[in-house]
Amino acid sequence: MTRARTTTILLAALLAATIAGCAPQPDPAATGAGAAADCAPGALPTLAQGTLTIGTDQPVYPPWYLDDDPTSGRGFESAVAYAVADDLGYPRDRVTWVRVPFNAAIQPGPKTYDLNLTEFSITEERRRAVDFSSPYYDVRQAVVALKTSPLARSTTVAQLKGARLGAQIGTTSLEQLNASVAPTTPAAVYNTNDDGKLALSNGQTDGLVVDLPTAFQIVGSDLPEATIVGQLPAGGTLEQFGAVLDKDSPLTGCVSAAVDRLRERGTLAALEQQWIQADGAAPELR
Repeated sequence: MTRARTTTILLAALLAATIAGCAPQPDPAATGAGAAADCAPGALPTLAQGTLTIGTDQPVYPPWYLDDDPTSGRGFESAVAYAVADDLGYPRDRVTWVRVPFNAAIQPGPKTYDLNLTEFSITEERRRAVDFSSPYYDVRQAVVALKTSPLARSTTVAQLKGARLGAQIGTTSLEQLNASVAPTTPAAVYNTNDDGKLALSNGQTDGLVVDLPTAFQIVGSDLPEATIVGQLPAGGTLEQFGAVLDKDSPLTGCVSAAVDRLRERGTLAALEQQWIQADGAAPELR
């Protein structure tokens, strides 16, 4: 082989390697596909080897968790959490739960959990601090008021503007209250929905904004004297709940792939029917 021939081959090989190195590579964190390929069942790089640690708030409420006990598997998010864990190769006896305040769970920094299910709405602002799995639930916000309140007869968003309204701190409920209603009186902010329900029953606030399943729970059992005024208009982007993970967690792709499989099998729909049964009976506020 001549020197010129050898040089030509070497240059061609070098050019091919350079092109391959410069070509766009798939982002496992964005698609979950790359990470999912490394999701060895029951052998993920979890905080505690061999155990999947799942976080949630304290207290937690129906229909997401029953009796403030996330370990029971009863309630939509408890059931989803165990279904995800099982899909990843972690049966119930290899799942540990930790309690983390809602706001603290989505702050930047190391986490005490591998994933957290506490009705976290997926937002771009939160994505700057944490990772989200694929969404496991599509949600709307609703206004709850006492049946005896004039607010209960409201049919439009405009009729809510002069009312005293409130929502839990750090939630999409509070964000949508301010964005959709823009009340003339600043919204009251509560540490928990229990605080908001107490303020509602005591007449300290006219209406409480919560997600629709929680609204059904409030009027169905927590405050039978309350009613759902209506659903707030959906924003331009569908609101969805996702599991929260540490920023750039090696588990994000695995958890997302598990959620996607549960959706494809119909498991999420079955659990939603079993535990939430929010059938759209609440009126739409115009």
